[in-house]
Amino acid sequence: MEPSHADLAAAEPPGWTVNGGAGATHVALPPPAAAPARGRAPSRALAGPRWAAVWLVAGLWMIPVLVSSAQTYLFVQQKQEPRLPLLAAFVWQGLPWLFWALMTPAIVWLGRRFPMERRGLVRNVAVHLVANLAMAPGHVAVSALMGRLIGHEHYVKTSFPDVFVKLISIYLDIELLIYWGILAMVHAADYHRKYRERAVAAAQLETKLAQAELQALKMQLHPHFLFNTLHAIAVLVRKQETQASVRMITGLSELLRMALESAGKQIVPLKQELDFLDRYLEIEKTRFQDRLTVRKEVAPEALDAEIPNLILQPIVENAIRHGIAPRASSGSVTIAARREDHRLVVEVTDDGRGLRKGWAGEASEGTGLGNVRARLRQLYPGDHRLAVARRPEGGVLVTVAVPFQLARPQKEPRAHG
Repeated sequence: MEPSHADLAAAEPPGWTVNGGAGATHVALPPPAAAPARGRAPSRALAGPRWAAVWLVAGLWMIPVLVSSAQTYLFVQQKQEPRLPLLAAFVWQGLPWLFWALMTPAIVWLGRRFPMERRGLVRNVAVHLVANLAMAPGHVAVSALMGRLIGHEHYVKTSFPDVFVKLISIYLDIELLIYWGILAMVHAADYHRKYRERAVAAAQLETKLAQAELQALKMQLHPHFLFNTLHAIAVLVRKQETQASVRMITGLSELLRMALESAGKQIVPLKQELDFLDRYLEIEKTRFQDRLTVRKEVAPEALDAEIPNLILQPIVENAIRHGIAPRASSGSVTIAARREDHRLVVEVTDDGRGLRKGWAGEASEGTGLGNVRARLRQLYPGDHRLAVARRPEGGVLVTVAVPFQLARPQKEPRAHG
């Protein structure tokens, strides 16, 4: 709060003068600003980020201006006669605060140019002390001039140098406090801004690392899947089953084309994932012929829901490899999808021999299922479910549950011509 001059005023005889007249107070006001011409659009020059900071500084300094003016107005009424007008109190005690408002940009610049850090601390403190001692007399001089402007008898009768020396000797510690208080707020604001920038940068880096890890996990599926498919083709070639080999090679090329088209996508609609799965199952049906039966139970509302790209293929591959392939008789794989409240639930079941003895959950998972679990943890941390369970009637049930969210419509590629 602006230091009151009540102690200084109490020692003087009462009376407020302007133009030599005692007992009257008059403060000259500037002429009113000219009204803007009609038809002119309001200027936008005082808007924008820079002016927002200016208005913020001005608004903050108006708080001590108003508080100091009101305090002086109410306090002096009890001590002095005649009454001190509110406008005079504002000019005397309020306006000097605006000196520090004008000095704030300079203090901000000095605070950032010479920060209070370990490196160069002594030099920077010396710079701020010199700046503080240079600004303090200006504030005191404005206070003394405002006292003469409103016609306070002590300020009028006492010489300006004497008033100036007395005021600066009384309020020098407060002038120091004001300067260093502004400097402290500048440093606090800068440290907060740097903290937020570092937090945003760390979040962006974490996102990029997560995306890179997801991409690496997804790419692990390609060689794993290709190895198994090429091995199956090699078996057919050795058996001289030419037509089946050709169908598998054709299906594999189509499958690779679809995989390349969605190579950069982590999330796809369920219907796109099922289309990819159909191409894969065509290859497996060629391999197993009548021994493999595939059933689908997909609710229509689930088709447009989001699901991780290539998340179902390794699960279905496991069902065929461990549930169907080891047995001589035929078997079936069922793929079901539905919405349950705010979840998309996808289940893959087989009627094979079930989980092997000694199955220990995650510790027993291979590359495919372990990759699925890792991707789900990255994409939906704490908000997903992957369960592998034995079916009472035989076989295995794998359940994937993720938040239900409709996929965004995909833009069709532009035709070249």
